[in-house]
Amino acid sequence: MSASSVNRRRILSLWLPRLPIDRIQRFLGSAGLHKDNEPSVVVIKDTNALVIHALDDAASRLGLHIGQPLANARAMCPDLRVFDADVVADAKTLSDIADWCDRFTPLVALDPPHGLFLDITGCAHLFGGEAALLQTLVRALGRQGFAVSAAIAGTSVCARTLTRQVTGTIVADGGEAEAISRLPVSALGAGEAITTGLRRAGLKTIGDVASRSAHEITARFGARFSTLLAHALGQGDAPINPRKPLPDYIVEKRFAEPIATDTMIAMTLSRLADTLIASMEKQGKGARRLEAAFFRTDGVVRAIMVETGRPVTRSAVIDRLFRERLDALADPLDPGFGFDMVRLSASRTEIVVQEQRDLDAHVHDNDELAALIDRIAARIGGKRVVVHLPQDTHIPECAVLAAPAQHHLAAAMQAEWPARVESEPPLRPLRLFDKPEPIKVPFATVPDGPPHQFTWRRALYAVVRVEGPERIAMEWWRQDGKQFTRDYFRIEDAEGLRFWIFRDGLYEGEVFDDDGKPAPPGWYVHGLFA
Repeated sequence: MSASSVNRRRILSLWLPRLPIDRIQRFLGSAGLHKDNEPSVVVIKDTNALVIHALDDAASRLGLHIGQPLANARAMCPDLRVFDADVVADAKTLSDIADWCDRFTPLVALDPPHGLFLDITGCAHLFGGEAALLQTLVRALGRQGFAVSAAIAGTSVCARTLTRQVTGTIVADGGEAEAISRLPVSALGAGEAITTGLRRAGLKTIGDVASRSAHEITARFGARFSTLLAHALGQGDAPINPRKPLPDYIVEKRFAEPIATDTMIAMTLSRLADTLIASMEKQGKGARRLEAAFFRTDGVVRAIMVETGRPVTRSAVIDRLFRERLDALADPLDPGFGFDMVRLSASRTEIVVQEQRDLDAHVHDNDELAALIDRIAARIGGKRVVVHLPQDTHIPECAVLAAPAQHHLAAAMQAEWPARVESEPPLRPLRLFDKPEPIKVPFATVPDGPPHQFTWRRALYAVVRVEGPERIAMEWWRQDGKQFTRDYFRIEDAEGLRFWIFRDGLYEGEVFDDDGKPAPPGWYVHGLFA
């Protein structure tokens, strides 16, 4: 067998033609409100009229069809059960099904509005071959209450074309053109205008269109349709766009009997961690981002992710991080009727840099601090554990950047902060407000003097000591000129409270009223000293 035939691309296309009505009936069935043999349709507004968007078998047997006006459908079936379309809920359901399909291949792409593509190249043998994989997938979705059409071919366009007409078809490599030659041109999904044009030209089947020369088809219907036809015939194919990037390493465990206990889940994760670490160790890598996915027997998938500040090379660390994450879940991991598959993947890895650890105490301290940050981040979230980095700017609110500690710990340790002058009070307050708060100043020494008193949060403060002003001009190259020059003062009131306030704008220089006359600038408190 040649290498090209072994590595040929294989695409499985799924189409759920009744997804909107199936989703609703699954919900009604779980609530005990679904009635068998009651015709039901989903309607959507189209050009100021309600038309059928999806329908069940009972409605189809009555002669109703997609696109039919609701008024006509009610005339044919007065007892028709009608539901409003919910495109967002349908998209969420399709996304959930795509998550469940990750058990077959990590390369799953959406084919809106009601379809999916699965790149099963090289993995069908894990499920007993392509036929067994297709049957397993269709039967499982059928048990979940979905009507499914599926096909496998060498190109995504060919597989998608077959699902719209014939379900369960598996096309051998190179047999795409023959497989779709007898199908109507509408199966290509090229649009109503092109489909109508083809029929008027006497081209009723895809084989009829394929019999014409490529330049003839391109001249009449455009290059886009010509490319679509070529892909459907197996002559090249556009790549699918997977929903998730392919992880660097994947290990998984499938169960003949689903597991549901915390002990079994922990044991499974531990064993998978050992296998994952062994695989990465062979290439000298460690994990920076890990994801555990739990596949329930009813199709629900739960994924939990943890990140680390440094590459992880020990399975015990992975165990501890996931225990922290599982214990901190606001929505506990519900096994339902059990998990039949657990997957552990490393979606981000790095080459492990060997360091001298025996004699350098700082390396051990850094390791312990990084491990502590990882555990806290696993419990409360990585964005909530931050370090502060100095910024090259003199604007107070921009002088410090809060960054995730897991990714910026080394930079924070090496950061250089302005040194404080001995026996001098601090230049900046201990507490700086995120947003300066306005204060009322009845009068101040102009043009550059401080206030004698001010009102903040409905309390009056008398100023007894003042240091300043410290003038800070805004960075004109980073703003549009709407920010004024600030004069900062360190002040103390009669009770010993110390404030950092500023005047926003220069009197008779930047602040004017509508008539162009000088106006009193605004005053703000920006922070509090200890």
